[in-house]
Amino acid sequence: MSVATRVIPCLDVDAGRVVKGINFDDLRDAGDPVELARTYDAQGADELTFLDVTASSGDRATTYDMVSRCAEQVFIPLTVGGGVRTVDDVDRLLRAGADKVGINTAAIARPEVIAQIADRFGDQVLVLSADVRRRRDEQDRATGGFEVTTHGGRRGTGLDAVEWCARAADLGAGEILLNSMDADGTKDGFDLELVRLVREAVTVPLIASGGAGRLGHFAPAVDAGADAVLAASVFHYGELTIGQVKAALREAGHQVR
Repeated sequence: MSVATRVIPCLDVDAGRVVKGINFDDLRDAGDPVELARTYDAQGADELTFLDVTASSGDRATTYDMVSRCAEQVFIPLTVGGGVRTVDDVDRLLRAGADKVGINTAAIARPEVIAQIADRFGDQVLVLSADVRRRRDEQDRATGGFEVTTHGGRRGTGLDAVEWCARAADLGAGEILLNSMDADGTKDGFDLELVRLVREAVTVPLIASGGAGRLGHFAPAVDAGADAVLAASVFHYGELTIGQVKAALREAGHQVR
């Protein structure tokens, strides 16, 4: 039996407000996180992803009270990431109301933390949040391949993105949130090559993120291997609804909830 494709709105939060930019820069206000969470739950979102986009770069913890307020208002799974560094951080987020926890920067610094979290809470709790960009030279020319970044896309790591996703899955990551930094906020469509490459390398569920701009962008991401599609600005600014995306996926032959 085929598994239904999930449609997931993403709430990027900075200083208590949902924000959205292009390639993680030039952030502009998109609303109150609790209010938006309530709206998306009512629209039929399958899950919500809540990312504190400056928690790691600003060296501060995720806003736990905001997580609690969102969790009280919605009845669908909530994934929370940003500033997660330790097993204790995960424990605190789960107690605050998160169902799953995303980790990126800390996992790259200490890959063993992936196994530690999975061993304590189960791999179904752990989402590897991979912010990926195409490799480029000093003249900003594409050189082939993909690199993982940290600190909200602000720092390169030199790590091959496909190899890193495969390693993280082996260590215990139960799901991968694959965000194309090049496509983020552009509304030009998902990076289908990136999705295909990571799909070939891992068996865990894969969420495609970055680049959604119109209804025709979602089905190709699923065709490329995504188990779920994530978007932000097209939902926040009312350009598309969850129902419209699900209808487009269904029309393309994909099962949705």
